[in-house]
Amino acid sequence: MKQKASFDPGLTQRFDAPMRRAINKDGSFNVRRVGASWRAFHPWLHVVNMSWRGFVVLVVSFYLLLNLGFASLYFLLGPDAVIGSASPTESGRLLNCFFFSGHTLTTVGYGTLAPHGFAANMAATLEALVGLLGFAIITGLLVARVSRPSARIQYSANAIIGPYQDGTALMFRIANERSNNLMELDAQVLLMQVVSKQGGHLERKFDMLALERNTVLMFPLTWTIVHPIDENSALFGKTADDLRSVQAEVLILVKGFDETFSQIVHTRYSYRADEIVWGAKFSPAFRVDETGGMVLELDKVGDLRTEAPALPDSPTLRDN
Repeated sequence: MKQKASFDPGLTQRFDAPMRRAINKDGSFNVRRVGASWRAFHPWLHVVNMSWRGFVVLVVSFYLLLNLGFASLYFLLGPDAVIGSASPTESGRLLNCFFFSGHTLTTVGYGTLAPHGFAANMAATLEALVGLLGFAIITGLLVARVSRPSARIQYSANAIIGPYQDGTALMFRIANERSNNLMELDAQVLLMQVVSKQGGHLERKFDMLALERNTVLMFPLTWTIVHPIDENSALFGKTADDLRSVQAEVLILVKGFDETFSQIVHTRYSYRADEIVWGAKFSPAFRVDETGGMVLELDKVGDLRTEAPALPDSPTLRDN
């Protein structure tokens, strides 16, 4: 009889050596691709996904280097190539050529500097074309970046295992950092452990953690995601030391509908065993103000109350 394949969410069950975590704190997967051919590189995708700081540095560097390249060309064509660029020093003439290049690249043309001769006019014509195409590409990249839907979900700094109803539960809290409305949020939580199999070899094991509530229809405040720990839970009977010994990591995937862009957005996060606090409770993160309106305090999403008693067979609450 064919053996039923064990559950693998796509992060592989192979275990060759310990790793930091499966999902990084910024939500990216802890995977680095090597060995791809140059054909796999997609410059548009790379620029759209890079940070805003990197994007600004790239655009400014492109603009300055392009201007400097054409300025050097005008400079090499001689003192008469650009009318009005004459200067007592060579560095001064190069600077004037740089300013002329800026006028030409942006098609501004103040009239104080002008190309002279066939070679200089051809260079200016080419630069004007490069400028038009270059700014069109930059504009397209900018539009692609600002119009791309994305979620900015804040996760509590720690997950907790604490008293819940008549038992215990694994809990963590999330909130929307942005002012846009997210609707119909859906959450999935997995527990990844490193376990020993027959023959003594190690492999990763993945267990879906059943949630008290997988979905919320509206998300204007916080959502405390709860996994009740019962006899069917992969966390049942486990202590903090047990979770550390199996290199446990709680993997989280959340998706929801963004009203602004009318599209589905996704976010990922994870908690390692040493990021789980035992025997704690979350403090309130929202209140009602004097006008009767609700106030969400994002800086308190991860605040914990430490007065809860320690769980049986678990370490007491420790400073994190």
